[in-house]
Amino acid sequence: MNGENPVRPELGDVVVGVDGSPSAHTAALWGAAEAELRGRALRLVHAADTDRRAYWTDAETMQAVREAGRDLLTRTVDAVHERCPDLSVTRELSRHEPMSTLRDAAGERGTIVVGNRGLGGFSSLMLGSVGLGVAARSEVPVIVVRGESDRPGTGSVTAAVHDGADLDWLLFAAAEADARKAALRIVSVWNVLTHVGSVATMLDDLDAIARRRVHEVKALADDVRELYPRLIVGHHVEAGTSTPGILVEASAHTDLLVMGRGRRPLGVGPSLGRVAHALIHHAHCPVEIVPAAFASRDDAP
Repeated sequence: MNGENPVRPELGDVVVGVDGSPSAHTAALWGAAEAELRGRALRLVHAADTDRRAYWTDAETMQAVREAGRDLLTRTVDAVHERCPDLSVTRELSRHEPMSTLRDAAGERGTIVVGNRGLGGFSSLMLGSVGLGVAARSEVPVIVVRGESDRPGTGSVTAAVHDGADLDWLLFAAAEADARKAALRIVSVWNVLTHVGSVATMLDDLDAIARRRVHEVKALADDVRELYPRLIVGHHVEAGTSTPGILVEASAHTDLLVMGRGRRPLGVGPSLGRVAHALIHHAHCPVEIVPAAFASRDDAP
């Protein structure tokens, strides 16, 4: 078993940011279904950002903003309960800006869910305003809800791995599959162009590097099977010249695509790479990003 005594992780409560946009409404309903699968609570959050607005907005307008936020939360709770009548749902109208509000609401164990487009307080997710910032900087998992809401289920969760160091966050993908009673597909893309001309090719031939990747991915699958003996686990290494393109195509055939988020270089700045950017902008299904710090910390469940 890779890693130091890995354990089956516990999926936390679900926090959804709502702002009145159709995308956020879809995310709230998806998040409700996710919370129900997990057997956890759902928390709906609207960031009115009134603390910042107070500098240039009159009291009457501020009151209207707060009332609109309360009405939005009430409508969203009602819509959720139509789908999931027994689900435990709480709501929060925050005075603060959206990114910090979501992160505070999730705490140390929650999962943040956002839509792929926004409005008002959660605007321009396609451009990275809030959703991209949360995905890049959050210390807990973030799910960007993409794809058609009425798309038939596939009965599978896909994990996009790189090498044997990915076991910690891969177990969260396994937990997602287990909660759904779905199969787990572990996919790694072998992109020969990343090795051409590198130091590695001077020390080893490309076939040997490819065989090592296949061995590492198989070892990951074996580790997952050891912790989840009832889970159907498949693994595959696919050769290609475009890692984002291959994974976007794979997202068309799964219910959820999960990937890890690396540690920030030198500990500063956003850490979303080009593959993650491509997926949260173009994937055909929801994309979950699990930060390495969350998956590997000693106090993780």
